[in-house]
Amino acid sequence: MGFAAGVSADAPGSGSSRAFEFKYAVRSKELPKDAGRVRLWIPVPTSDTQQDISDLNIKSPVHYEMHEDAEYHDHYAYLEVDPRKQPGPIEIEMTFKAVRRENRVSLRNAADHPVAVARPADLTRSLAPDRLVPLDGLIARLAGEQTKGLDGPLDKARAIYDYVLSIMRYDKTGEGWGRGDAIYACNVKRGNCTDFHALVIGMMRAMGIPARFEIGFPLPRDRKSGEISGYHCWAQFWIDGLGWVPIDASEGWKDPARREYFFGSHDANRVLFTRGRDIRLDPAQQGDPLNYFVYPYAELDGKPWTGMQSSFSFTDLEPSGASAVAF
Repeated sequence: MGFAAGVSADAPGSGSSRAFEFKYAVRSKELPKDAGRVRLWIPVPTSDTQQDISDLNIKSPVHYEMHEDAEYHDHYAYLEVDPRKQPGPIEIEMTFKAVRRENRVSLRNAADHPVAVARPADLTRSLAPDRLVPLDGLIARLAGEQTKGLDGPLDKARAIYDYVLSIMRYDKTGEGWGRGDAIYACNVKRGNCTDFHALVIGMMRAMGIPARFEIGFPLPRDRKSGEISGYHCWAQFWIDGLGWVPIDASEGWKDPARREYFFGSHDANRVLFTRGRDIRLDPAQQGDPLNYFVYPYAELDGKPWTGMQSSFSFTDLEPSGASAVAF
């Protein structure tokens, strides 16, 4: 039997989009007087099927280079600072224009009416564990229990989504949240978007359903400009005959009226920066692989440095015909 998904009345209409200008500002703390070399990586968004990035501009006091990681194909600016030649705080500003489109996959009678979509050549990484998302033990047991008696991957994915929304609570109090730790989410049953999606992705992968992690920034639905306090993340899972299916479990929890909508849809109120977990940069960092990559990552004299501060803001624009940035 094909899965039939309902859509809430207030879900955005098919094909909706949002045009905006985004500013990503980075400023360092005062460097220690005996500091040697500072290395800095800043994630940079790129165009894909759901967003067009244009008019990208990076203002930096020193030369930077654009790089791409080999595993997830995320893009970022890389620069090195010698405090002896560049005294004082480091200040960098990135601006770009974007058009983000709603991503909505029709799930109604999906098994009976598959779409002609090519299966990616390699889904191995989307089936593998992450450091904080194991696929055995507790995660595998829960996934098996919640999908027992279900045959198709789409029905299993929906059962996992419903289960996570039923046990989790969006709650950023206390400690431990925000790391995307699937075991933490299972045990504590609360957290932010990273914790919701760590559990969703882990359970799906444990059932053989390819799933991937995406992260960027949210755009408030009720404002046309202003500051953005922090990141937002979401996920996609692969179904043969449908392709990558969007899902946003934490938004589905926070907005019950759109719970149905966020299983199979991402609205246009977001911008994607990077994909993946356990990221190895190029040039390689000397610290551990990045848990995820949306804020600047810095190293001071070969060690991770938390001296970078960042702020984010946006302004809505009228849609235009600006050409997208290609890397």
